[in-house]
Amino acid sequence: MSAHCQLTGARPGFGNAISHSHRRTSRRFDPNIQRKRYWLASEGRYVRLTLSAKAIKTVDVIGVESAVARIRARGAKV
Repeated sequence: MSAHCQLTGARPGFGNAISHSHRRTSRRFDPNIQRKRYWLASEGRYVRLTLSAKAIKTVDVIGVESAVARIRARGAKV
């Protein structure tokens, strides 16, 4: 599963892990990505979205219809 959010566009960040001796090694900060299924009433079907935890809360506030509209406006297929 690719580590990016369909709604917010959150992707992994990159940085360094710093040890006690202060040696640096590369590391990756992944967003909290979940796959969630929503009922899309306008189309009479379920849609499965790959969302970050923050985006799931956003869908709870704005509704699944407007969230799918935002995803489609970004050019993604739902």
